Amino acid sequence: MRVAGFSFVRNAIKFDYPIVEAIMSVLPLCDEFIVVVGNSEDDTVKLIESIPSDKIRLVHSVWDDTLREGGKVLAVETNKAIAAISPDIDWAFYIQGDEVLHEKYIPVIQKGMKRYLDDKETVEGLLFNYLHFYGSYNYVGNSRKWYRREIRVIRNTGNVISYNDAQGFRKRDNNKLKVKLIDAYIYHYGWVKPIATMRSKVAYIDRFWSTDEQIEQVQQEVAVFDYENHADSLALFTETHPAVMRDRVEQCNWSFEFDTNKKSNSLKVRFLEIIEKTIGIRIGEYRNYEIVP
Repeated sequence: MRVAGFSFVRNAIKFDYPIVEAIMSVLPLCDEFIVVVGNSEDDTVKLIESIPSDKIRLVHSVWDDTLREGGKVLAVETNKAIAAISPDIDWAFYIQGDEVLHEKYIPVIQKGMKRYLDDKETVEGLLFNYLHFYGSYNYVGNSRKWYRREIRVIRNTGNVISYNDAQGFRKRDNNKLKVKLIDAYIYHYGWVKPIATMRSKVAYIDRFWSTDEQIEQVQQEVAVFDYENHADSLALFTETHPAVMRDRVEQCNWSFEFDTNKKSNSLKVRFLEIIEKTIGIRIGEYRNYEIVP
């Protein structure tokens, strides 16, 4: 069984992406790792080249900044990485530049890959749970606005492509992938940065979802973005972070405190959350996959 990792990144230093940690967290599973590095305004290329591993293959790319609908450019860059994966690879592990895998899940993932390796018709990918950190390394989002699961391991068939804004995948005929949910989590750190960096990052990335007419309004909203005012419900994180994140967590130089008893979501959302906690089903959940028993 051969495994590849793949990702894409641009301006990793400028916007403080933990891309090195992301790659390092997945490398133990991989025989090769493809990183598509977009035209950056910083030393992102040197940053990737500094990772001490001969498994990493860097692909240079130039983003099409005219693709400004639904984050499509992110899927385009992801597909460049998929296309660069060696043909003899069985499974491909996708990790975004702000996602990290905890080392405790490596045995679980390896077991799943081996177990379903030959079930090519019934299992086309592996589905992961998510923890979304917000404001600091001490809190995770626990409301319905955070997606619970997403595909992060796909078969290397040439028939799977990135979908919409690169959050998930579909087959080339637009059919959803048949996946197995495994007992592993992806740690998402996209909303953990100093507030000034967070504002800059959101202002930059939102351009790929905004028209010219919308950009001015978006910029005004981002300029006053504040973690406190945009948190509807958070829970305290009491476990350990991935080992590769240890230095980042220890060197955190800003503070964010939140009253976890505070709930600012609507009555409708609260009602739906009660139903979810009672019967274990999230009504109206977006599912870009088909879970197989």
